Amino acid sequence: MKRRWVIGFILWTILSGGTPWAQESQPPLTLEESIKIALDRNLRLIVATEGVAGSEFRKKSALTQFFPTWTGQYSYARADSPSSIGVAESRDIFAFNTNIIQPLFAGGSISANYRSESFGVDLSKTTVETLKRDVTLQVRQGYYNILTAQRVTEVADQAIKQFESQLEVAKAFFDVGIVAKNDVLQAEVRLANARQSQVKAENAVALAKSSFNTLLRREINAPVNVVDILEYKPSDYTFANSLEEALRQRPEIKAAELNIAQAQEAVKIARSGYFPTVNLAGNYNRSSDQAQLSAWPSDENWRVQAIASIAFSDWWRLGYKVGESKVKVTQAQESKDQVVDNVILEVKQNYLNMTQAEKNISVAQVSIDQAEENVRLNEERYKYQVATATDVLDAVTLLAQARLNYYTALSDYNIAKAALERSMGRMYP
Repeated sequence: MKRRWVIGFILWTILSGGTPWAQESQPPLTLEESIKIALDRNLRLIVATEGVAGSEFRKKSALTQFFPTWTGQYSYARADSPSSIGVAESRDIFAFNTNIIQPLFAGGSISANYRSESFGVDLSKTTVETLKRDVTLQVRQGYYNILTAQRVTEVADQAIKQFESQLEVAKAFFDVGIVAKNDVLQAEVRLANARQSQVKAENAVALAKSSFNTLLRREINAPVNVVDILEYKPSDYTFANSLEEALRQRPEIKAAELNIAQAQEAVKIARSGYFPTVNLAGNYNRSSDQAQLSAWPSDENWRVQAIASIAFSDWWRLGYKVGESKVKVTQAQESKDQVVDNVILEVKQNYLNMTQAEKNISVAQVSIDQAEENVRLNEERYKYQVATATDVLDAVTLLAQARLNYYTALSDYNIAKAALERSMGRMYP
């Protein structure tokens, strides 16, 4: 009998698709886990990270300009008449030529270009850091949106239960002739409206979860369960210390400073044309009537020389190029000033939003207590026919609204706090 039970259990396990405990739902996602998934999968972030690798290659390419250039050439020529090679003559001429050129001075353009590409690497990294903070904020907002939508659904469920309870009381009073049919109809209408609100709230939850799945690059209908962290934690942020931190570590400001540095290097590159270029050049030639170039007779020679060159005719063009580069420096500096102004305004706005929502939380909490007491009193008064059905239904509606206001303020506070931390340049507290 025991063996038959074990076999039956195994068959049931196989047919059901695995062990019973395997059918349990996945554990809820924490906010930290959600952020990590989004950062690992975000396409814009992946592209930006690849951009850093591209900048590194450009920097290495600029570094090679410091090193000598080595070229080689091998040729064969057949002439209509013999040419002299050493002491002999031949119509077939094989030749090998190699050159080495080492830059000694280029007016500072080589070093300026290398520094510019180094700034480009740092600029690509700040782009990645900026995107990381943007993605983190989006995840935090989406996470709180799910929690808020779920709380709204709970409020709708509570309102339905209270309207159903009032409908039962109204029907009982109507059956014994205490109240008119109108009380029952009013309760039925309010209940129907509450059920419509419940449907909207459930749709809002589904939409919030689908949006969150998209942000994490999961299947849009994948089940989502998140840890409930929608609560009030007082903040010790002040506008002064928030702004100070933002001006110190916002990647957008660092990027603006790097743009200025690149523009300044571009001025140096443009000015390098006013100076001569000095190169050390070495040349070796060998020619023979044999392909191996080793047979006698053959000609060979070598030469080492220092070459300084300057294009005087380009000076008038260089003046315009230098002037354009200086304008770009001014533009970069003004762009940085604009970025700083935007950061200051952003910090101020997010700080005010957070403090406003924080004040609304305490007000909404008091309103809930008052609304609950109002419902209790009106229900008691209705039982003794001192209050009307409208009084009770209005009290229930006011309570639902008070709860909505509280959860809205709680959500606004957490989202505004997350936005403030993003504007301060933080990834996650």
